[in-house]
Amino acid sequence: MLKHACAALLAFNIAGCGGNSGSGSATTPLPPTTPTTPSGAPTVLATGLQIPWSIAFYGTTPLISERGTARIQAIGANGALTAIATINGVSGTGEGGLLGIAVRDGYLYAYFSAGTENRIERYPLTGSGTTTRLGAAQTLLTGIPSGSNHNGGRIAFGPDGMLYAATGDAGTTSRSQDLNSLGGKILRLTPDGRVPADNPFVGSYVYSYGHRNVQGMAWASDGAMYASEFGQNTWDELNLIKAGGNYGWPTVEGKAGNSLYIDPLQQWATADASPSGIAISGGNIYIANLRGERLRKVPIAAPGTSLDFYVQQYGRLRDVTVAPDGRLYIITNNTDGRGTPKAGDDRLLSAPLL
Repeated sequence: MLKHACAALLAFNIAGCGGNSGSGSATTPLPPTTPTTPSGAPTVLATGLQIPWSIAFYGTTPLISERGTARIQAIGANGALTAIATINGVSGTGEGGLLGIAVRDGYLYAYFSAGTENRIERYPLTGSGTTTRLGAAQTLLTGIPSGSNHNGGRIAFGPDGMLYAATGDAGTTSRSQDLNSLGGKILRLTPDGRVPADNPFVGSYVYSYGHRNVQGMAWASDGAMYASEFGQNTWDELNLIKAGGNYGWPTVEGKAGNSLYIDPLQQWATADASPSGIAISGGNIYIANLRGERLRKVPIAAPGTSLDFYVQQYGRLRDVTVAPDGRLYIITNNTDGRGTPKAGDDRLLSAPLL
């Protein structure tokens, strides 16, 4: 989220930091945004989470990763937290730690910082509900650059059955344009960690590049892939992801109108966004925003527009996903040193489709 040159004091107060990239389209007008008050407040399903980062479901049981504790918390029917596992080997500073999780075909997949690298592992699942347990780790991918900032971390399965992983530039911007580096990319791998034969670059995990710090990925019903991305100090982005596409960082921030790079569908000033996890349902993209402290809805049919919900009501929002019951599950992120925790933070919320 933060440029590597930011001072530590600033890092606790803003989600992106100052500096002149000299590349963004600073005169581009902001997209239409309307604050909206939905009928019915979200339901608080659980409280007392410690720097939660990602939500996944094992059956109907919500599982939540905690960045600093490296725990996987299962949420019981009464909101009770049960730590079903602590991921071994997690060692991260700043924005590093246990980040994205996903569940598929009896495995839990995890993306986490391990000292000088980020890695992806999977673990067989046994049991159910709050009695779920993780088996021995199987390492799928190592060597993803790590740092105190810009670790990416979101993982998700696409409709093609492949595992996608968002990585950050880890504070070294040149990695994003370097196809030999795993940093600043969206990666695509098979569920057991191999390079898919139909990846856009032969023998490479790289699916798209030129990213600064992607933290949200989701797919529409037609298979189109969307991703949210943190900008530096001017524009945060929502992108339509194409195989082999170059999204411009560090040469470009936001819309540039340069045919060498793919422009975002929509961009927001960093003070209004810092977009993290995203979800898609009913033809709409839902985006959890940190610094902007809001849930944003973008209609796929009109991707240059948006509606804002819950503005500054619950603080920083880290992830949103569609639960098995069709509602939106949202986690707050106020205990990470940048937010202002309230009693009960951090929380898991359940909201209707908006």
